[in-house]
Amino acid sequence: MNETRNENTRAAALDYHEFPKPGKLEVRATKPLANGRDLSRAYSPGVAEASLEIKADPATAARYTSRANLVGVVTNGTAVLGLGNIGPLAAKPVMEGKAVLFKKFANIDAFDIELNESDPVKLAEIVCALEPTFGAINLEDIKAPDCFIVEKICRERMNIPVFHDDQHGTAIVVGAAVSNALHVTGRAFDKIKIVSTGGGAAGIACLNMLIKLGVKRENIWLCDIHGLVYAGREIDMNPQKAAYAQATDKRTLSDVIDGADLFLGLSGPGVLTPELVARMAARPIIFALANPTPEILPEAVREVAPDAIIATGRSDYPNQVNNVLCFPFIFRAALDVGATTINDEMQLACIEGIAALARATTSAEAAAAYRGEKMTFGPDYLIPKPFDPRLIGTVARAVARAAMETGVASRPIADLAAYKVRLDGSVFKSALLMRPVFEAAATVTRRIVFAEGEDERVLRAANAMIEETTDKPILIGRPEVIARRCERAGLPIRPGVDFDIVNPEDDPRYRDYWGTYHELMARRGVTPDTARAIMRTNTTAIAAVMVHRGEADSLICGTFGQYLWHLKYVRQILARDGLQPIGALSLMILEDGPLFIADTHVYPEPTPQEITACVIGAARHARRFGLVPKIALCSHSQFGNLNTDSGHRMRAALELLDAQERDFAYEGEMHVDAALDQSLRDRIFPNGRFEGAANVLVFANTDAASGVRNILKAKAGGLEVGPILMGMGNRAHVVTPSITARGLLNMSAVAGTPVKHYG
Repeated sequence: MNETRNENTRAAALDYHEFPKPGKLEVRATKPLANGRDLSRAYSPGVAEASLEIKADPATAARYTSRANLVGVVTNGTAVLGLGNIGPLAAKPVMEGKAVLFKKFANIDAFDIELNESDPVKLAEIVCALEPTFGAINLEDIKAPDCFIVEKICRERMNIPVFHDDQHGTAIVVGAAVSNALHVTGRAFDKIKIVSTGGGAAGIACLNMLIKLGVKRENIWLCDIHGLVYAGREIDMNPQKAAYAQATDKRTLSDVIDGADLFLGLSGPGVLTPELVARMAARPIIFALANPTPEILPEAVREVAPDAIIATGRSDYPNQVNNVLCFPFIFRAALDVGATTINDEMQLACIEGIAALARATTSAEAAAAYRGEKMTFGPDYLIPKPFDPRLIGTVARAVARAAMETGVASRPIADLAAYKVRLDGSVFKSALLMRPVFEAAATVTRRIVFAEGEDERVLRAANAMIEETTDKPILIGRPEVIARRCERAGLPIRPGVDFDIVNPEDDPRYRDYWGTYHELMARRGVTPDTARAIMRTNTTAIAAVMVHRGEADSLICGTFGQYLWHLKYVRQILARDGLQPIGALSLMILEDGPLFIADTHVYPEPTPQEITACVIGAARHARRFGLVPKIALCSHSQFGNLNTDSGHRMRAALELLDAQERDFAYEGEMHVDAALDQSLRDRIFPNGRFEGAANVLVFANTDAASGVRNILKAKAGGLEVGPILMGMGNRAHVVTPSITARGLLNMSAVAGTPVKHYG
């Protein structure tokens, strides 16, 4: 069975690399090349202008070329993963993979360069000659001690960052994990005894980093395949190992393991035995990082030290020490500030950023990527997961600050807070667009009640609200269920302490709530018994009653169930005092910018009057996001060429809009492609009312609007903010079951914005 599974895994890995086209990388143009004009600018003669600018001022290469976002991943294939000296060609899949990680996690472009050169000095000379091409160099999978020589020469000669990730990337992540392991166990760097196995590049770099963090050199005992590194040893020695030689008559791992606080393994399988673990200090810290088989398996450690803190290099155990937590983000910062090197201060800042993030609440995105794993800071969660989207903003900002403070930044960043927002915006697609909404919401504190308070997405959104905004969440749900799910999700918030709660099964306000609902609905066939039943079971109705009674400012519902079912109770209770739903507006954040879609849910076949109200509401809401509205009334008919029902209603709505002066641009009726392509629109209907692409599409029925919304989400990677329920004075919003925790946080900001900010 295992053989079959292994063969299937091998075949799947090979297929991944071969199909649909060989390899994991391709080159794409970033500028259009569609006509002679483009060609003359991309190449001769226009390209000469950029070349002359760079000749006059080499720093302008960051403006006119891709160099400032380009990393060279360089190897000679002499120490590839756990495969050893497999040569540069066989190393290419690994280097391509490294380049893919740069792109995925930090949007850095990378070229993999495999060099057929085993002499470290010649290899370094080749790398140095590549400086005009790259903004930074990532050395990879070069055997020790050659890697030390190559990096030293390159760092001395090159004026761009040179970073050997096998050394420093591993050291940084180990440093962060050890920092938090000591935090958990109440130890200090300057007090611990370390026993390490592995005298290679990664092992030496980790020890060097731990000394920078405060470990005393005399408390480090380094072993390799020949035993302890001791003063006077001659076999297999180099200056890097010799720095850790101990003046002692001890010779083996067994001789030095007693009382060790930390075992750091970067060697091979089976090096550490349970018997040796038993001789370590109480609550030992075991970092068995050999891949694929560690120095000791966690199960074997637990047999003799159940309370041990364990890290490995594997993803199937807690606390995976993975360089991807480090290198994309330290390079991101180095490139952005134009760093001339990556110095110790930048590496230490990277460590602190990674370690601090693990101590913070886990992000909803990371929890979704690692569903089923408990990610609460502690023995089994010392460092964040690679797919935690907060890494880039947190770590890169810390590294950029360190680069500027130490004087190695040639392009300092004036506003680091804005820099973090921009970085977050590269992974949280809604971040930049939502910024004015969050800023407006921060001007006042509003109480937002979530109808489905037991949903984990709601719990994460509530936690983020408490951490990031001034708004106060109120959750409807059973306290014991909410508390249990907060604990399971690793969230620090607790009902009744960090947020208010309404328990449908037992709440002292129950009598008041059903009485209020009955009073509102008595002449609509609702009996007292029905009112009592609804206030026990219908959390949307409970939330609406709370808003009606002034106990909450706005409600958010709809994380499960059908939209119109929720809207029914919102209308029953809150559609008074001139409030009336006029449409559902979805903001779709796409690669080329934002696009609003309406009405996606409320009126299946809106009247001209309802379309008009939807257009006016959409214009008002577009301005909330800092956009100048350009609204297209969309139909199968185009500027009167068809006598369809949708065409008639859209033309009638256009007449109603024209009847009064409007402070926004609108046009119609038209096809979607004409709305988004001015050149096409001009051929059909010259001299339209707005220029460029529309940023709001209003449709004549919900089938069309909802279909476009879902296609953009499923096929164009669109991220939705909404649906925003227009017309309700920001007192209620009905979302859809596909919404994420981040989406709920965005909607809480929308709900938390005072009405004065958008009319």
